[in-house]
Amino acid sequence: MFEAGLRLGDTLTNDELRTLFKCGNMGGMRRSRQTGTLVIISDDTKSLYKDEWKNGILHYTGMGKLGDQSLEGNQNGTLYYSDSNGIEVHLFEVMERAVYTYRGIVQLADEPYQSLQADEEGQLRRVWIFPLKPVRELDEPEDRALSQLSSRELERRSKISRRERRPKTVKTTVYYRDPYLKELIKRIAEGKCQFCGADAPFLDRNHEPYLEEHHIKRLADGGTDTIDNIVAICPNCHRRMHVLNREEDILKLRFIAEKNEEKLNRLLSL
Repeated sequence: MFEAGLRLGDTLTNDELRTLFKCGNMGGMRRSRQTGTLVIISDDTKSLYKDEWKNGILHYTGMGKLGDQSLEGNQNGTLYYSDSNGIEVHLFEVMERAVYTYRGIVQLADEPYQSLQADEEGQLRRVWIFPLKPVRELDEPEDRALSQLSSRELERRSKISRRERRPKTVKTTVYYRDPYLKELIKRIAEGKCQFCGADAPFLDRNHEPYLEEHHIKRLADGGTDTIDNIVAICPNCHRRMHVLNREEDILKLRFIAEKNEEKLNRLLSL
């Protein structure tokens, strides 16, 4: 195993990446025979390839800009056979031009498949899509660490950590709640209860306005841990929702959650 000495979320320049992995400095798939690695780069700043996170799996588009993509004579074949060829695959994402964010070692989560995308001349062609999952999950962060992350990084980590997770049964059933999404909702609320509009009642130990996340449709009832089902409200309103469960209150919160999704899109576009 190649010891890159990187933590998840660390950022490099292109030259630092090239020097560390002893690979080329161009392209989205860079193999290094010296380190036994394949560096793959998912670049949000370029529109040609349509990479997408779904339930914690990155559906990564292979290499080749013109015509149908092939598995022969390029690194698509290296990635396709990465479960058996001994190559260690390291993923970086580019969300800001020339900034490479490390996402760790990844492996195939399922069989690669073909899809249709436009090439650089706008012609539809067949591309290879590689479903990839991180080998190591993101550590559950402390609230203080979350508050230091950018909104774009919070949104990205939310997508990476959002896997199909079965609830754990102890004496009660505990449902997974996305900590990155929780921080995003609080940030969107800007220190005010999204139900009554009052200021947060106090600052928490990290000197942040204290608000509680509330799932409009409870997770136990099949609700989703997604931005369109979550609001940030004060403890008093949170208790009100659970005690009274009024239909008019629920409708109001659904409308607010829809606006949250719009606010997030605006926040990420800044």
